Amino acid sequence: MTGPCPVAPPDGRPWVYLASQSPRRRQLLQQWGVACLPLLPDADEDAEALEGALPGEAPLAYVRRVTRQKLRAAQARRQRRGWPEGIVLCADTTVADGADILGKPADAADAARMLQRLSGRRHQVFTAVAVARDRREWLAVSRSVVTFKPLTPDEIASYIATGEPFGKAGAYGIQGRAGLWARRISGSYTGIMGLPAYETAELLRRAGLRLL
Repeated sequence: MTGPCPVAPPDGRPWVYLASQSPRRRQLLQQWGVACLPLLPDADEDAEALEGALPGEAPLAYVRRVTRQKLRAAQARRQRRGWPEGIVLCADTTVADGADILGKPADAADAARMLQRLSGRRHQVFTAVAVARDRREWLAVSRSVVTFKPLTPDEIASYIATGEPFGKAGAYGIQGRAGLWARRISGSYTGIMGLPAYETAELLRRAGLRLL
Protein backbone atom coordinates (compact mmCIF):
# COMPACT_ATOMS: atom_id res chain seq x y z
CA MET A 1 0.00 0.00 0.00
CA THR A 2 1.49 3.31 -1.08
CA GLY A 3 -1.58 5.52 -0.88
CA PRO A 4 -1.69 9.02 0.60
CA CYS A 5 -1.23 9.50 4.31
CA PRO A 6 -4.42 10.18 6.27
CA VAL A 7 -4.75 13.85 7.06
CA ALA A 8 -3.71 14.92 10.57
CA PRO A 9 -6.46 16.55 12.67
CA PRO A 10 -6.91 20.17 11.53
CA ASP A 11 -7.89 21.39 15.00
CA GLY A 12 -4.40 21.05 16.45
CA ARG A 13 -5.13 18.04 18.62
CA PRO A 14 -2.17 15.81 19.41
CA TRP A 15 -2.07 12.74 17.21
CA VAL A 16 -0.18 9.52 16.72
CA TYR A 17 0.13 6.79 14.17
CA LEU A 18 -1.63 3.86 15.84
CA ALA A 19 -0.25 0.52 14.67
CA SER A 20 -3.03 -1.55 16.20
CA GLN A 21 -6.39 -2.86 15.04
CA SER A 22 -7.75 -2.85 18.59
CA PRO A 23 -10.82 -0.60 18.92
CA ARG A 24 -10.21 -0.46 22.67
CA ARG A 25 -6.79 1.14 22.23
CA ARG A 26 -8.18 3.65 19.78
CA GLN A 27 -11.04 4.51 22.13
CA LEU A 28 -8.72 4.98 25.09
CA LEU A 29 -6.42 7.30 23.16
CA GLN A 30 -9.39 9.31 21.96
CA GLN A 31 -10.67 9.58 25.55
CA TRP A 32 -7.27 11.01 26.48
CA GLY A 33 -7.53 13.62 23.71
CA VAL A 34 -5.23 11.93 21.19
CA ALA A 35 -6.34 11.49 17.59
CA CYS A 36 -5.27 8.27 15.88
CA LEU A 37 -4.12 7.83 12.31
CA PRO A 38 -4.24 4.10 11.49
CA LEU A 39 -0.98 2.50 10.46
CA LEU A 40 -2.23 -1.03 9.80
CA PRO A 41 -0.45 -3.88 8.02
CA ASP A 42 -0.61 -4.23 4.26
CA ALA A 43 -2.53 -7.15 2.81
CA ASP A 44 0.69 -9.06 2.14
CA GLU A 45 2.04 -8.64 5.69
CA ASP A 46 1.69 -11.61 8.04
CA ALA A 47 1.10 -9.60 11.19
CA GLU A 48 -0.04 -12.64 13.18
CA ALA A 49 3.33 -14.29 12.65
CA LEU A 50 4.90 -11.71 14.95
CA GLU A 51 2.85 -13.01 17.87
CA GLY A 52 4.26 -16.53 17.98
CA ALA A 53 5.97 -17.44 21.24
CA LEU A 54 9.46 -18.90 21.30
CA PRO A 55 10.03 -22.26 23.05
CA GLY A 56 10.27 -21.71 26.80
CA GLU A 57 9.80 -17.96 26.48
CA ALA A 58 8.60 -16.24 29.66
CA PRO A 59 5.48 -14.03 29.40
CA LEU A 60 7.32 -10.79 30.22
CA ALA A 61 10.09 -11.48 27.72
CA TYR A 62 7.48 -12.45 25.14
CA VAL A 63 5.40 -9.30 25.42
CA ARG A 64 8.46 -7.06 25.28
CA ARG A 65 9.89 -8.83 22.22
CA VAL A 66 6.61 -8.92 20.29
CA THR A 67 5.88 -5.26 20.96
CA ARG A 68 9.32 -4.20 19.77
CA GLN A 69 8.85 -6.25 16.61
CA LYS A 70 5.45 -4.68 15.99
CA LEU A 71 6.88 -1.20 16.46
CA ARG A 72 9.73 -1.77 14.03
CA ALA A 73 7.39 -3.32 11.46
CA ALA A 74 5.13 -0.28 11.77
CA GLN A 75 8.06 2.11 11.34
CA ALA A 76 9.16 0.25 8.22
CA ARG A 77 5.57 0.36 6.93
CA ARG A 78 5.36 4.13 7.39
CA GLN A 79 8.64 4.66 5.59
CA ARG A 80 7.66 2.28 2.79
CA ARG A 81 4.46 4.23 2.22
CA GLY A 82 6.31 7.53 2.19
CA TRP A 83 4.22 8.96 5.01
CA PRO A 84 5.68 11.85 7.02
CA GLU A 85 7.46 11.52 10.33
CA GLY A 86 5.26 11.24 13.39
CA ILE A 87 4.93 9.40 16.67
CA VAL A 88 4.18 5.70 16.14
CA LEU A 89 2.49 3.78 18.95
CA CYS A 90 1.78 0.09 19.30
CA ALA A 91 1.06 -2.31 22.14
CA ASP A 92 0.63 -5.98 22.93
CA THR A 93 -1.20 -7.70 25.76
CA THR A 94 -0.68 -11.21 27.05
CA VAL A 95 -2.35 -13.17 29.82
CA ALA A 96 -0.14 -15.48 31.85
CA ASP A 97 -1.15 -18.44 33.98
CA GLY A 98 2.07 -18.95 35.86
CA ALA A 99 4.77 -19.30 33.21
CA ASP A 100 2.27 -20.23 30.50
CA ILE A 101 1.24 -17.67 27.89
CA LEU A 102 -2.48 -17.61 27.07
CA GLY A 103 -2.86 -15.93 23.71
CA LYS A 104 -5.89 -15.37 21.53
CA PRO A 105 -8.14 -18.45 21.36
CA ALA A 106 -8.16 -20.34 18.08
CA ASP A 107 -11.78 -21.45 18.49
CA ALA A 108 -14.56 -21.97 21.05
CA ALA A 109 -12.93 -25.08 22.51
CA ASP A 110 -9.65 -23.22 22.99
CA ALA A 111 -11.50 -20.32 24.65
CA ALA A 112 -13.25 -22.73 27.02
CA ARG A 113 -9.92 -24.35 27.91
CA MET A 114 -8.38 -20.98 28.79
CA LEU A 115 -11.35 -19.80 30.84
CA GLN A 116 -11.41 -23.08 32.77
CA ARG A 117 -7.75 -22.51 33.65
CA LEU A 118 -8.51 -19.00 34.92
CA SER A 119 -11.59 -20.03 36.89
CA GLY A 120 -11.28 -19.31 40.61
CA ARG A 121 -7.61 -18.37 40.34
CA ARG A 122 -5.24 -15.44 39.99
CA HIS A 123 -3.48 -14.68 36.74
CA GLN A 124 -1.22 -11.95 35.42
CA VAL A 125 -1.84 -9.56 32.55
CA PHE A 126 1.17 -7.94 30.87
CA THR A 127 0.71 -5.08 28.44
CA ALA A 128 3.74 -3.59 26.73
CA VAL A 129 3.42 -0.25 24.97
CA ALA A 130 6.06 1.06 22.60
CA VAL A 131 6.51 4.47 21.01
CA ALA A 132 8.87 5.61 18.28
CA ARG A 133 9.73 9.04 16.94
CA ASP A 134 12.37 9.56 14.30
CA ARG A 135 14.98 6.92 15.17
CA ARG A 136 14.29 6.76 18.90
CA GLU A 137 12.22 4.09 20.64
CA TRP A 138 10.72 3.82 24.11
CA LEU A 139 9.02 0.83 25.72
CA ALA A 140 7.28 0.19 29.04
CA VAL A 141 5.38 -2.74 30.51
CA SER A 142 2.37 -2.73 32.82
CA ARG A 143 1.80 -5.78 35.04
CA SER A 144 -1.58 -6.43 36.65
CA VAL A 145 -3.05 -9.30 38.62
CA VAL A 146 -6.65 -10.41 38.17
CA THR A 147 -8.56 -12.91 40.31
CA PHE A 148 -11.61 -14.57 38.79
CA LYS A 149 -14.43 -16.13 40.74
CA PRO A 150 -15.04 -19.85 40.15
CA LEU A 151 -16.81 -20.26 36.82
CA THR A 152 -19.44 -22.82 35.98
CA PRO A 153 -19.49 -24.61 32.61
CA ASP A 154 -22.73 -22.79 31.78
CA GLU A 155 -21.16 -19.39 32.52
CA ILE A 156 -18.20 -20.19 30.29
CA ALA A 157 -20.42 -21.45 27.48
CA SER A 158 -22.71 -18.42 27.69
CA TYR A 159 -19.76 -16.06 27.59
CA ILE A 160 -18.23 -17.78 24.59
CA ALA A 161 -21.59 -17.54 22.81
CA THR A 162 -21.39 -13.73 23.04
CA GLY A 163 -18.28 -13.77 20.82
CA GLU A 164 -16.32 -11.61 23.27
CA PRO A 165 -13.44 -14.06 23.86
CA PHE A 166 -12.23 -14.06 20.27
CA GLY A 167 -9.35 -11.83 19.33
CA LYS A 168 -8.47 -11.27 22.99
CA ALA A 169 -5.54 -12.62 24.97
CA GLY A 170 -6.68 -15.09 27.60
CA ALA A 171 -10.09 -15.35 25.89
CA TYR A 172 -11.68 -12.45 27.74
CA GLY A 173 -12.09 -8.69 27.80
CA ILE A 174 -12.20 -7.06 31.23
CA GLN A 175 -14.27 -4.17 29.84
CA GLY A 176 -17.03 -6.57 28.77
CA ARG A 177 -19.07 -9.24 30.52
CA ALA A 178 -15.97 -10.94 31.89
CA GLY A 179 -15.51 -7.93 34.15
CA LEU A 180 -18.36 -9.37 36.21
CA TRP A 181 -16.09 -12.28 37.14
CA ALA A 182 -13.17 -10.21 38.43
CA ARG A 183 -13.24 -10.51 42.22
CA ARG A 184 -10.05 -8.51 42.58
CA ILE A 185 -7.79 -6.44 40.34
CA SER A 186 -4.34 -5.17 41.26
CA GLY A 187 -2.57 -2.93 38.78
CA SER A 188 -3.82 -0.99 35.77
CA TYR A 189 -7.41 -1.45 34.60
CA THR A 190 -6.60 0.24 31.29
CA GLY A 191 -3.54 -1.97 31.04
CA ILE A 192 -5.77 -5.03 31.27
CA MET A 193 -7.93 -3.49 28.55
CA GLY A 194 -4.86 -3.21 26.34
CA LEU A 195 -3.26 0.22 26.85
CA PRO A 196 -2.00 1.31 30.29
CA ALA A 197 -2.79 4.98 30.87
CA TYR A 198 0.20 5.97 33.01
CA GLU A 199 2.85 4.18 30.96
CA THR A 200 1.37 5.44 27.69
CA ALA A 201 1.31 9.04 28.89
CA GLU A 202 4.91 8.82 30.09
CA LEU A 203 6.19 7.39 26.81
CA LEU A 204 4.30 9.97 24.75
CA ARG A 205 5.75 12.72 26.95
CA ARG A 206 9.25 11.42 26.30
CA ALA A 207 8.47 11.46 22.59
CA GLY A 208 7.41 15.11 22.84
CA LEU A 209 3.64 14.82 23.16
CA ARG A 210 1.99 15.93 26.42
CA LEU A 211 -1.57 14.87 27.16
CA LEU A 212 -2.12 17.44 29.93
